[in-house]
Amino acid sequence: MTAENKRPLTLRDVSEASGVSEMTVSRVLRNRGDVSKATRARVLAAAKELGYVPNKIAGALASNRVNLIAVIIPSLSNMVFPEVLTGINKVLEHTELQPVIGVTDYLPEKEERVLYDMLSWRPSGVIIAGLEHSEAARAMLRAAGIPVVEIMDTDGTPIDAMVGISHRRAGREIARAIVEAGYRRIGFLGTKMPLDHRARKRFEGFTEKLAKHGIEIADRAFYSGGSALAKGREMTAEMLARTPDLDFLYYSNDMIGAGGLLYLLEKGIDIPGQIGLAGFNGVELLQGLPRQLATMDACRLEIGRKAAEIIVARLETPPREVESQIVLTPKISFGDTLKRD
Repeated sequence: MTAENKRPLTLRDVSEASGVSEMTVSRVLRNRGDVSKATRARVLAAAKELGYVPNKIAGALASNRVNLIAVIIPSLSNMVFPEVLTGINKVLEHTELQPVIGVTDYLPEKEERVLYDMLSWRPSGVIIAGLEHSEAARAMLRAAGIPVVEIMDTDGTPIDAMVGISHRRAGREIARAIVEAGYRRIGFLGTKMPLDHRARKRFEGFTEKLAKHGIEIADRAFYSGGSALAKGREMTAEMLARTPDLDFLYYSNDMIGAGGLLYLLEKGIDIPGQIGLAGFNGVELLQGLPRQLATMDACRLEIGRKAAEIIVARLETPPREVESQIVLTPKISFGDTLKRD
């Protein structure tokens, strides 16, 4: 390949291929100005045939913004976040805005780096998971001068806007259902919590509600790394070997809960009579299990949609007033593993 072949295409190339001026090409590609349908079609056809992609950096220098929305999440392997991204995309696909994803692995220092890099591109808005950030990250978000929506959690004070659920309330609600069903010897299995603030808040709400009924968690186990069926099976076997008189197992997410369910079914244990189970997140993929796991929907799709709607409304000219602090209410699904009172 020659050096000539490597040079980037320019407006002039599209102009020569379509037979119109560079100014007309620019108006067509920016969807501006009075250009006939025939000319517009000719320019777009030439650009497509050449493989020309407009250089939006030049336009961004003039406006100090690009049509990108920075979406910063802790994980792509966690099944929760792809559905959030789907909700965001369903709204943004009808606009000129495009989401760009950054992943932090639940690490505050990595969140700082990802946020710094993304803000350096001057996006039009930020959607970021959680309310807990380092002071440096919070300073960057406050100084960005763009709409910022913190998602997934409402147990705290947002920098700007927020959309999510109360995880403390979610923990209290599942604890209430467990107690009302008559379970008393309860084990908890979940992620290590110093960095997973939402799991920590659910656990706090859960134990707080149990304590009001005079119940303490009889056993608990924590793990690091991705959620998986194998991990749930392993943790469940270890916990029941250690504390065999448990009558309920509460898992911090559905994936490890599903692993526990499969293990107990293999052992012929009566569910939910001998042992009840519940997870969290309402993962649709697990609906094909032999028994439907009790769970709580975390409103993931709606969170993504509402967050994107706030961004879009704020960027309209003039900005459109919308509710900026949205608390959604998850519902318990009793499934086949949690007795009803």
